[in-house]
Amino acid sequence: MNSLKSRLFLILVAATSLIWLTATCWIYVGATREIESVLDSRLQEAARMVLSLASGNDAAAALKDDDSASVPEIMSYERQLSCQIWSLDGRLVARSSGAPDESLSDKRAGFSQRLIKGETWRVYTAEDPAKGVRVSVGDRLGLRSHLVGEIIKGLLAPLLLAIPLLGLLIYASLGRGLLPLQALARELGHRNADDMSPVATGTIPAEIQPVVASLNHLFRKVREAMQHERELTAFAAHELRTPLAGLRTQAQIAMVTGDGNVRKAALRQIMVEGEQAPNPSSRIRLSEATDALGMRRVVADWRLTDLDRHSTQQLVLTIATEMARLYKARMSVPFWLTDSQTDWSRHLRDVAHHMGTTRMADSENRGVVDADCRVFGVPNLFIAGSSVFPTGGQANPTLTIVALALRLADHLKSKLA
Repeated sequence: MNSLKSRLFLILVAATSLIWLTATCWIYVGATREIESVLDSRLQEAARMVLSLASGNDAAAALKDDDSASVPEIMSYERQLSCQIWSLDGRLVARSSGAPDESLSDKRAGFSQRLIKGETWRVYTAEDPAKGVRVSVGDRLGLRSHLVGEIIKGLLAPLLLAIPLLGLLIYASLGRGLLPLQALARELGHRNADDMSPVATGTIPAEIQPVVASLNHLFRKVREAMQHERELTAFAAHELRTPLAGLRTQAQIAMVTGDGNVRKAALRQIMVEGEQAPNPSSRIRLSEATDALGMRRVVADWRLTDLDRHSTQQLVLTIATEMARLYKARMSVPFWLTDSQTDWSRHLRDVAHHMGTTRMADSENRGVVDADCRVFGVPNLFIAGSSVFPTGGQANPTLTIVALALRLADHLKSKLA
């Protein structure tokens, strides 16, 4: 269960119910003890009363039938008390209505318990040796248990009604008590991604102050890390702002690393990326072969010129010269670059940016689209992409394409307005 509110709700309801049940058990034990004491006192009073009546008169006359004067007094306790009068020689003199034929007690005097016909009786016996009379008054223990059970029912019934109401009150109170957490969550949720300012702790409850303090500590560490990253980036940009510095860095990595893969990766970064001169012989055309949909496949016919080779040679020789002058480094120039008889194209690769196939020009004799990217001779056909570039630079063309598309959008908007 991941909900703090649900956990607290269950804990509080369970604790409240446990306390109530504990109190009920305590009352049950206390009530049982008190009822036992009260009913035992009633048994004593009834036995002594009957004994006084039986001792003051003839025992047989005192209880010669069930309607004698003493019987209503004995039976006033919900007509559940039973009375027996015995002579000391063991003869049953009289008994009340509902009293068993069997002797209620096998003791001469005092309290006792006896099982009679499957029922347990609590009996008090009093005797008068001078008159030769013994009186036993008892009640069934089941009656006592029933009285205690009624008391417990009276306590449990309100509990069953109170738990739902108490649960609603606890749930509502928890919701109100957790409002500061919800406010904190909303504040953090509305922050910008780069907002690392500390959370105000003025209205934060003491229970969640440690969480807020940890958050502010984390924000401070992230803020310091971001500042360190900015400083490092600025320093690196300053140090690596020239191609020669970049070459030097990669060369140093290749020299100090002991990992062959890292060395190869660093050396692969020491390469020439150059701008190719526009070449009408390089073009994209359709092949006679077709794809799965029956469309003719595209063929990129990429060709190099002597000017491309010459430009690359001059760039590499210039870098080698500057490396020797600035860093006292020796740089070897590959033979395939300087040997005009070697096929150098197999050492090159393109960067998958096709440009210039629908180049922009000032007339249809020199290109495909005009300065507004409209195809010459077609008034409602426009092209926005790297294909309209008259020349291709060394860097990725994406930003230039986006700028060109925005420029075309503004142009079309002005025309259609």
